[in-house]
Amino acid sequence: MERSMDSSWVLYRRLWQYVRPYRGAFALAMLGYVIFASGQPMMMGALKYFVDGLTNPARARLVVPALGEVDTLYLVPAALMLVALWQGIGSFLGAYSMSKVSVGIIHDLRAALFAHGLRLPTAYYDSQDSGRIISRLTFDVTMTTGAVTEAVRVVVREGLTVVSLFSYLLWSNWKLTLVLAVLLPVLGAMMRSAGRKLRSASRRLQETMGRITAIATEAVLAQRVIKAFGGEQRELQRFARANDEDFQRQLRLARIGARNGSTTQLVTFVAIGSLLWLVLWLRGDASAGELVAYVTAAGLLPKPIRQLTEVNSRIARGLAGAESIFSLLDVPPEHDEGSFAPERARGEIAYEGVRFRYPNAQDWALDGLDLRIEPGSVVALVGPSGSGKSTMAQLLLRFYDPTEGCIRLDGVPLPQWRLAALRRQIAYVGQQVVLFDATVAENIAYGAGERAVSREEIVAAARAAHALEFIERLPQGFDTPIGENGALLSGGQRQRLAIARALLKDAPVLVLDEATSALDNESERAVQAALETLMQGRTTLVIAHRLTTVERADRIVVMERGRIVESGTHAQLLAAGGRYAQLYREDLVA
Repeated sequence: MERSMDSSWVLYRRLWQYVRPYRGAFALAMLGYVIFASGQPMMMGALKYFVDGLTNPARARLVVPALGEVDTLYLVPAALMLVALWQGIGSFLGAYSMSKVSVGIIHDLRAALFAHGLRLPTAYYDSQDSGRIISRLTFDVTMTTGAVTEAVRVVVREGLTVVSLFSYLLWSNWKLTLVLAVLLPVLGAMMRSAGRKLRSASRRLQETMGRITAIATEAVLAQRVIKAFGGEQRELQRFARANDEDFQRQLRLARIGARNGSTTQLVTFVAIGSLLWLVLWLRGDASAGELVAYVTAAGLLPKPIRQLTEVNSRIARGLAGAESIFSLLDVPPEHDEGSFAPERARGEIAYEGVRFRYPNAQDWALDGLDLRIEPGSVVALVGPSGSGKSTMAQLLLRFYDPTEGCIRLDGVPLPQWRLAALRRQIAYVGQQVVLFDATVAENIAYGAGERAVSREEIVAAARAAHALEFIERLPQGFDTPIGENGALLSGGQRQRLAIARALLKDAPVLVLDEATSALDNESERAVQAALETLMQGRTTLVIAHRLTTVERADRIVVMERGRIVESGTHAQLLAAGGRYAQLYREDLVA
């Protein structure tokens, strides 16, 4: 239990860092809650005065110069209205200021999560559920603010209300109030017990929310595949299982919270009932007004006490959310300790004794690879699936680092390069084109990075990529939105936009990873022409299954099981009659 309490305080201290920028609003909220709570004793005082005035009218009459004798009972309603106004001011100040803190924390946490997510290594995303990552950014962040703002609002406002009422009761009749004091340890033990259960239930609830998000995301992205294979029922069942599990865990969380709240209320009212019974014995010489005010104040205690016990649910959810968020923020970002950052590389690439194995894999993806690529040359990597071709490209971009060996660009080991500078030297066009839900022009301009780019440059890149013809036929030309991942375009059109984006980047090194393998012949001819334009004057690494697309490469490297088995020009390798010649004949037959 102590470890749990310690971890809760650690989480709260970390969350406080996100409250600090809004400490002014937070202080105003605290002031508002103090104003609200201070109104309770005022109400009791006015009530006591009013009842005593009714039972003994002489006590409510005052002699005022120039007015004579005045019955002050008629001022009590006005005083109650002023107290209500006072509490209203406090309530508004507290609620609005705390909302400002809450919205600010959500904003800052999401910004921090998103920024950190962009810096995380590729290996992290390979091992994580994308739905759970997105759920952290949406569901967990909102839940976390409950621990900081909603919970603080209840603890401070209702806590101060309890303190002010309890102080009034002590001042009014300390003997009777000692009965209520017996209640506090009981309530504390109940809250600790419920808190542990709620935190555990909240953590499990977050896991199911991550699964629901993941299933829904997959279903949206794969809706064509689902329809084509008649998988609607299967997806419905998969979603229903996750949704039902979430339903049960939501109910469990609600059941724990409701049981805690109702039990607390029962204990509180038992104490209040005992108090009323004791009033008959311990009233002493108290006036009717004092007794009515005392009993009324005691009767006001159960509501804030119940809210204080129910806040455990919000705190438990919030801390579970904070635990999830900080576990992501604590994942180390990509290693970026290099300082080498020239404006433009020459494009000389060297793989020296490179061995690489993916996390949790048994076999080597690359096993003792040695390869040197001269600046401005075109080198094609061919071989069966799983031979390590794409892995070479991913290592060059430092999505992963070699397990053994070294990769150099212009003679400098990749870890010595500043990561942004390294990736600025490499343009990548893959088989799976990723486009953004934006206009044609914005997608092409993405290749320029932070550099400002003119419409003329965008048009020139599109023309060089053989994309201008189809862009001009679009309803709004370059300003046409293309939908999520370019859903409104054909495969060849999407590929040519990716090439235009790479052209605009104007990097000295180009990586083409199966850039035409998914296209029909007509689209492939258009894209191939665009690629030939793109390759001019650049060091190019071409990864291809269709060997007819790499015949004109300066050098062809044949790979199998992470090793180079042949290397040479197209003519040399055909004449050698080895593995390349065999693959080439199979490709022609296919």
